[in-house]
Formats: sequence, structure tokens, C-alpha cells
Amino acid sequence: MYKPHVTVACIVQAEGELLVVEETINGKATWNQPAGHLEADESLLQAASRELYEETGIQAEMTSFLGVQQWTAPDNTPFIRFLFALDLPERLETRPQDSDIDRCWWLPPPQILAATHLRSPLVAESVRIWQSGVRYPLSLVRFYR
Repeated sequence: MYKPHVTVACIVQAEGELLVVEETINGKATWNQPAGHLEADESLLQAASRELYEETGIQAEMTSFLGVQQWTAPDNTPFIRFLFALDLPERLETRPQDSDIDRCWWLPPPQILAATHLRSPLVAESVRIWQSGVRYPLSLVRFYR
């Protein structure tokens, strides 16, 4: 049976820059959006806000839905990633709560796209989706119990 990992990711924008989290993977610094796995009994939106807080210390609700990404990692692990956006009026100070996050950066999109140390190709693709101006209402993502 096919069992992809369900994850969420957040494109967080303020003052024209995007928030990136840095973590060490296999001894190398890698960049990602605030992102992580959906947990039992939480909605996708709750997961996105939780991951944002855990990885950056920022407490906020998503402002739009950007789409769904499907990817299989080089080790054949399949992922379904729900991508959200958050527009902030100004850059906020970050304080990662998750010990796996080394630091956070506010960076211009071209710097992220030019980086060679992205966690996965989904990081750059997420930036390109955000740059395209695509925004969907959060009402497309519903949670039923």
C-alpha cells in the first residue's frame, strides 16, 4: 500500500523577504521553509501554524493556501506537501523552539533560489509558486471530525 508522508510548509513573507529555517542534515547546513509532518487529530492549518511556531517561535495563522506538492525523495520516501503562505507587515524576531533548527534567516527570494543547500527541490519550487502570485482561499482546506 502506498503511504506518503503528509507534510505542511509555510512561505512567510515580510518586507519583501522570505523566512528560511536552517538545520544540519548529515553534517551539512540546509535551508527549508518552516515545515513538518501532520500529526494525528490536527488540521492541516493547525499543523502549519504549529510547525511555524516550533521552528521559528512565531505565532500566527496562515493567510492563504498555495497548493499541494507531490515528491519522492532520493531514498524513495514519498511526500504529499500542503503549502501555505503568511504575509506579515514586518520581519519578526525568531526564536526556534525545536532544537533541530540551528537558526532562521530573512532572505530575498533570489538568494534562496540560488542556494545550493536547500533541503529538497520543493523549497525552490515553493518560492517560485509564491512568486507567481498564486493564492487560494484557506476555505479550500477543510477539516472534518
